[in-house]
Amino acid sequence: MTFHETKIAGVLEIRLEPKHDERGFFARGWCQKEFESRGLNPKLVQCNISFNTRKGTLRGMHYQVAPYPETKLVRCTRGAIYDVVVDLRPKSRTYKSWISAVLTAENRSAIYVPEGCAHGFLTLEDQSEVFYQMSEVYNAESARGVRWDDPAFKIAWPARVEVISERDRTYPNFLKD
Repeated sequence: MTFHETKIAGVLEIRLEPKHDERGFFARGWCQKEFESRGLNPKLVQCNISFNTRKGTLRGMHYQVAPYPETKLVRCTRGAIYDVVVDLRPKSRTYKSWISAVLTAENRSAIYVPEGCAHGFLTLEDQSEVFYQMSEVYNAESARGVRWDDPAFKIAWPARVEVISERDRTYPNFLKD
């Protein structure tokens, strides 16, 4: 695996280093020792799969607060997504900034989302599937979200949102400083 910094501290794009042979390839997609050596949270307690039937499906922007803050490792295993992370850590130099990456089944890249950041994505193809590795179990009382089109962040989505849940569509505006 190779780890690539983004403009948001602690948010990394992780790329595979496949070893090819006549059968195809083999690559590590996660390694506790490598994550620990980079100061990343290596704890994995839950894995989730999000299957999205239609292109233009938006999920997000989600995060969890204490006592169940979570880190996520997000990978697209089928189709393609426009993946977005928003920095919600008030003491961060990139507070309220966002980054994006296109994750596809072909590029097999992943995004590491640290505690204190919101995460969401927009599907770029029909039949897109996303695999999440989580450091915390889901806890409804700690679950939070910010609106995908909140003017506080000005996220530039690459395509029209066609499908979105009522919950994700109606999060309140983010409170400004």
